[in-house]
Amino acid sequence: MANSNLYKGSLQTIILKLLNENDKMYGYEITQKVKRITDNELNITEGALYPALHKLEAEGLLEVEVEKVDNRIRKYYRLTEPGQKETINRLQELEDFIKNMQVIVNSRLA
Repeated sequence: MANSNLYKGSLQTIILKLLNENDKMYGYEITQKVKRITDNELNITEGALYPALHKLEAEGLLEVEVEKVDNRIRKYYRLTEPGQKETINRLQELEDFIKNMQVIVNSRLA
């Protein structure tokens, strides 16, 4: 289930939630945090992560801060004020969706 379409559809929400909880993060840090908290069940590839980060940035939900770390340039992503509001909205939508899915999965279909 590591690269399920269900996860792919939730990638932006996952990113927003992590940034909401961690102030700022860089791409590799995001992938490793997701692996750690899901016990390696979810593996976010760079090919999926960076387009999602760029899309969120283009929408004005993220801002980028560039720092030099160990002679390397590292891009840190953080939520903008609209990004913080959008995170709350998306998490509520996801919670509602999960509740509805639980009702459907746990009900007997007639």
